[in-house]
Amino acid sequence: MSYVPPEQRDRVPSGGDDGKVAALAAWALFILSIPSANLLVLVGLVVAYAARSSAVGVPRQHLDAQIRLFWSVFWWTIACWIAIAVSVVMSIVLIGIPFLILFGILWFLISVWFTVKSVFGLINLLGDRAP
Repeated sequence: MSYVPPEQRDRVPSGGDDGKVAALAAWALFILSIPSANLLVLVGLVVAYAARSSAVGVPRQHLDAQIRLFWSVFWWTIACWIAIAVSVVMSIVLIGIPFLILFGILWFLISVWFTVKSVFGLINLLGDRAP
C-alpha cells in the first residue's frame, strides 16, 4: 500500500475494507462503553490505534475522529471530576453545593454527548460519509 498525504486521504477511494471493520468495531465499543462502566471504550481506543496505520480514506478519518473524541472526552471528564472534588470540599461550608450540582450535570452531559457523537459516527461510517 502506498503512502497518501493527509490532505488527500478523503479523496482516496478505500480499495476494499481497509480499516472499515475496525472503525465499525470501535464505534460499537464506544457506544457500549456506558453499560460496561467505560471499560469497552478503552478496548475501542486500542482497536482505533491499532487499525489506524493500515486504514485509508473514510475509515481512516473515522479512526482519527474516534481517537480525538476519546481524548477530548477524557480530559473534560478529568476536569469535571477535579471540579466535583473541589465542590465536595467546599460543600462543608455550604458554598460548594450549587457547584457540585452544576459539575455533576456537566459530567452527565459529557457522557451523553460522547454516546450521541459515537452513534452519529457509526451512522456516518455505515453511509460511507466522513465523521
